[in-house]
Amino acid sequence: MSDHIARSVEFLCEADRLKSVDRANVLMDLSRPENSAEHSWHAALYAMVFGGSDRAIAMLLLHDLVEIDVGDHPIHLDHDPVELARAEAAAAQRILGMSPHGDDLIALWAEFEDATSEDALLAKRMDHCQPLFQVLQARTPLAAHLAIVQDNIGTGRAARLSREWPEIMQVAGEMMAGRGPGADDLGDRLRFLAEADRLKSVYRANTLIDGSRRENSAEHSWHLALYALALRDMAGANVDVGRVMRMLLLHDLVEIDVGDVPLHSAAGQAHGSAQIQVAEAEAARRIFGLLPKLQGAEFLALWQEFEAASSPDAIFAKSLDRCQPAIQNLRSGGAGWREFNVSLADIDARVGRKVALGLPDVWDWLRPQVAAFLS
Repeated sequence: MSDHIARSVEFLCEADRLKSVDRANVLMDLSRPENSAEHSWHAALYAMVFGGSDRAIAMLLLHDLVEIDVGDHPIHLDHDPVELARAEAAAAQRILGMSPHGDDLIALWAEFEDATSEDALLAKRMDHCQPLFQVLQARTPLAAHLAIVQDNIGTGRAARLSREWPEIMQVAGEMMAGRGPGADDLGDRLRFLAEADRLKSVYRANTLIDGSRRENSAEHSWHLALYALALRDMAGANVDVGRVMRMLLLHDLVEIDVGDVPLHSAAGQAHGSAQIQVAEAEAARRIFGLLPKLQGAEFLALWQEFEAASSPDAIFAKSLDRCQPAIQNLRSGGAGWREFNVSLADIDARVGRKVALGLPDVWDWLRPQVAAFLS
């Protein structure tokens, strides 16, 4: 069991490197390039909003991990498709093969690449739509990026969406002409997804494993959903891992309004305080209220279930939410723990109890490492 956990964690730590792969797209506020981990989170959220299956969401969590080795290849730049396909397949074998579930993950990635199943076709649509609307819904779209979108819609990989998803392409065309999305269900969903882009600018206490910068809440949410997928065999028999992935994609959206409240700040008293709970509940109502009424209520209920942490799905999700930062701190030299003068007793009280509820074997494996690090 310990070897199985160790291999899973090594895979998840390698995945952290995707947060340092920059893409040609920029955030909607134009402040910096988007990275491939953020894109993967946003594309998975698109799938959730537009009715994708758990399998399609899992594909999107995985689909760009090969870029750790091969980098991003913008659609408007020339590249050798045969050589790129070879390099990506080799990267998939190396990276996904680190997991004990490597064969299954490689097969899922290959299914996405082949785009022959219904789940893969939907996942591809999300992967291709998200960059279009990243540009079209930007605060002030860049002229060069608008030109790329125009070419992509006209003759590029997004051209097929005019047949597969004409409604979304009609909205894209209207936005190219300077009109915003309409006051209908599709427009509401796009406005919610545009608002979600702001989570990429909320920074957390812990850093990337390489220590280069603080992690943001969007890439943290992607990483947690990937944790759920990678550690699914650690969940109880009554846990629906697909629902857990969906919870984790949504769980930190309230930080758009409230910001990140570090677990160990103010001796742990600020995190989870009544004041923060009220602020987060207000943020959840505002943000999920951007969606069509029934979908907004569904997402709000899923977020509330996560916060209450009483169902089997939410207990497992909360365990992952405590586990990932602990592993990040161990692998990055403990910058977040040093900043808040964290002790082993703090970790046991605020992290260990939660992790042990949903991931007892993982906590048994992890705690001795934390104890040795903090001794």
